[in-house]
Amino acid sequence: MTSYVTGSTIKSLREKKGYTQKQLAELLSVSDKTVSKWETQRGMPDITLIEPISKALGVSVSELISGECMINRNKASNMLKECFYVCPVCGNIIHSTGEGSFSCCGIKMPVLEAEKSDEGHCINIERIENDYFVTINHPMEKEHYISFFSYVTSDKLSIIKLYPEQNPECRFHIVGHGIIYAYCNKHGLFKIRV
Repeated sequence: MTSYVTGSTIKSLREKKGYTQKQLAELLSVSDKTVSKWETQRGMPDITLIEPISKALGVSVSELISGECMINRNKASNMLKECFYVCPVCGNIIHSTGEGSFSCCGIKMPVLEAEKSDEGHCINIERIENDYFVTINHPMEKEHYISFFSYVTSDKLSIIKLYPEQNPECRFHIVGHGIIYAYCNKHGLFKIRV
């Protein structure tokens, strides 16, 4: 059976916090022998202890389970330093103002790296009154389509979800300089500055 949290992860995080096994055990209302068993892989914490362990160690449940700690490099939370994540199973879209650790449908989602729009994914923008009319010459078939458009400025985010039966176009109210993104379900994320 594969464990949902490893002893080496608990030990590493405990040591980073500067806790002894006894100190961590006291925070969790368990014995230090119990913590020792977890760390030496002779036992696993009960699932009801996962959240208290993550709080005591100062990490998210996802970080505790994956063993990968995220560092917030975007302390100012500028929207233009955003990250997009898309679930490859259900298509769920997650946006964050810095890298994070996100899971959906049991899969850890990697951050999408946006590329400049290219010949096959050329984002066209036309200004119509106070809106950007965004189009892209792209197939909209069940297996290959534009999943969403997004318009991100320093303080606002708009996402328009698309489906294969729709045209690959949308309108965004102009709120300032920013980036427009288009996400192709096969080729990834593309962007253009506006």
